Amino acid sequence: MDGPPANDCCSVCHGNFNTPCQANCSHWFCGNCIMLVWDHGSAIQPCRCPLCRRQISLLVPGEASLRRRHDPEVAEILGKVETYNRLFSGHTNGLIQRMQDLPFYLRRLLRELMDPRRSLPLVIRARVYIAMILSAVYIVSPVDIIPEGILGIVGLLDDLLILLIFFLHVSAIYRSVLYAHHGGS
Repeated sequence: MDGPPANDCCSVCHGNFNTPCQANCSHWFCGNCIMLVWDHGSAIQPCRCPLCRRQISLLVPGEASLRRRHDPEVAEILGKVETYNRLFSGHTNGLIQRMQDLPFYLRRLLRELMDPRRSLPLVIRARVYIAMILSAVYIVSPVDIIPEGILGIVGLLDDLLILLIFFLHVSAIYRSVLYAHHGGS
């Protein structure tokens, strides 16, 4: 999905989306509306999502917003979004925040990998595929840190841990791509 759902509206202004941006919690807002939410809060910390109250550490403009970049009003809003991302997206987040962001990043990454029209850099694709292959090899191999044959179901813990590390690693790679594209220097 390159934009907000068809029959949805901005939860801040309750109108149709104007310069739609998706937050890392997967909710959509008008770019100007979410910037107003941030302006009315603390300028030194990220704002919270008006719907789920999670901290917004990344705003990704929709494809329609990026296509209208030549419009001065849209360009101003996208500039504010890039400033917001530059301030709050580069910080390392705690494990809980990273776990909460996993569905957002993995969904977007999967769309990027499956859509031939998208231009995810080859180096990033290679890193994702290498991590996927190495994780799969470890999970299916009989050599384990905690052997299933001896400890039964408890032996699956190392496989689950490797899977979690894979997802966190891949989402961190993709987060850096989004940060570089939507606000990084």
